[in-house]
Amino acid sequence: MTKIVLITGATSGIGKATALLLAKNGYRLILTGRRKERLEELKKEISGEICTLCFDVTKSVEVENALKSLPSEWKNIDVLINNAGKAIGIDELASGDITEWGKMIDTNIKGLLYVTRLILPGMKERKSGHIINLSSIAGKETYPGGSIYCATKHAVNAISDSMRVELLPYSIKVSTISPGAVETEFSVVRFRGDRKKADNVYRGLTPLYAKDIAECIYFIISRPENVTIADIKVLAGAQASARDFYRKEK
Repeated sequence: MTKIVLITGATSGIGKATALLLAKNGYRLILTGRRKERLEELKKEISGEICTLCFDVTKSVEVENALKSLPSEWKNIDVLINNAGKAIGIDELASGDITEWGKMIDTNIKGLLYVTRLILPGMKERKSGHIINLSSIAGKETYPGGSIYCATKHAVNAISDSMRVELLPYSIKVSTISPGAVETEFSVVRFRGDRKKADNVYRGLTPLYAKDIAECIYFIISRPENVTIADIKVLAGAQASARDFYRKEK
């Protein structure tokens, strides 16, 4: 039977690249996002069985209403990819914006929890399933100006490790993927829309691209039942850590 995969944050970046790749490989897809017009555009790009849900992962009522609205033929979700995430600003803690802190915590931690909590009962009942949580190199290291974002991604790793133990008796796999420097609109959001600052992150090097991470996700979910990829850390070729890059100056 063809597996059903739900992807949060599917309208751009890694989420969109993953949707396109999985569709080519025959998966049935539930694609979610906050921007309805982007969901409709993505639906036109993909051939295959697609279901779209427009909701904000940070709003628990919206999450619950949307997932409960799924037609019966879409309810048995085999794979959940918690991709929705956000980083805003590179301010040090003392000068940080409390509202921006809340947005990162609500999206990266609470959003993941809201969606997962509603998908898990079905997986546990069927005693099968796979949850992939998008973490980051920031979930393994810390750096100045990243205290809140790093904390949220460290939390993603802790939640994933705990879930892996809790769900072991139900044959539900839990995986994380921790990308380094990936060039998507993620950096533009982080720099509050400043494209020049966002581009400077990748100055003098070739970064990872969304499709690179999508291919890793496909590898994770296409392993046989006796294999669980617990975690993958993926860095750009010119990257050694969250802060160490080799840049070729012009």
